[in-house]
Amino acid sequence: MTTQRRAAVDARNEAEAACGELADVLGRTGIVLPSLAVDPVTFGCEPPRVLVELGRCNVETARKLIAVLQRAAR
Repeated sequence: MTTQRRAAVDARNEAEAACGELADVLGRTGIVLPSLAVDPVTFGCEPPRVLVELGRCNVETARKLIAVLQRAAR
């Protein structure tokens, strides 16, 4: 495996782990982001710049997220 390919795989693995952790912690607060995923297009860049796609949610979920973030910001 080339160095560039290894870097891309490592970046994707890190992003997938972050997605899993984020989904877990959000789930513990009652928040589910149905479109939470790794953006597959961005991990093919040179160098890899993998992005986590938070996706879309309904207004109720947005309000829950706002409340959790406001409590955490205090």
